[in-house]
Amino acid sequence: QVQVVESGGGLVQAGGSLNLSCTASRSFSSLSMMGWYRQAPGKQRELVASIGRSGTRSYADSVKGRFTISRDNAKDTMWLRMGSLKPEDTAVYYCNVRRMFTSTDMSIPSGYWGQGTQVTVSS
Repeated sequence: QVQVVESGGGLVQAGGSLNLSCTASRSFSSLSMMGWYRQAPGKQRELVASIGRSGTRSYADSVKGRFTISRDNAKDTMWLRMGSLKPEDTAVYYCNVRRMFTSTDMSIPSGYWGQGTQVTVSS
C-alpha cells in the first residue's frame, strides 16, 4: 500500500553526526504519525523518535538531547538528525509511517516500514 525508503546511514566515529532521511510513496498530507525505530544486534526493535502531524515530538531517553526528528509535509520528507553518536547507537534504523485513521500509538508496531539503513558508530 505504502512504500517507504530511508537513507543516510553509514560508518562514523563516536562523537560524530549523521542525518537520515525518509520518503514514502504516499503524500505526507495523508500520513499522520511518523517515526524512527532501530534494532541493534541482540536487541529488539525500539522506538527512537516520533513526530505527529502537528509537529509534536517524542524521543527515547537514550537519544534525548542528541537526536532531532523533523518532517516537511510539503517536501514529503522526514529526517532524523543524529549527533554525539555513541557506539551503542549502532543499529539498523527504520522509518515508520502511518496513514490517517490508523493507530498513532508508536509503542505498538504498526503502519508501513522501510527496509532499514545501517548506522555503525566506532569507538
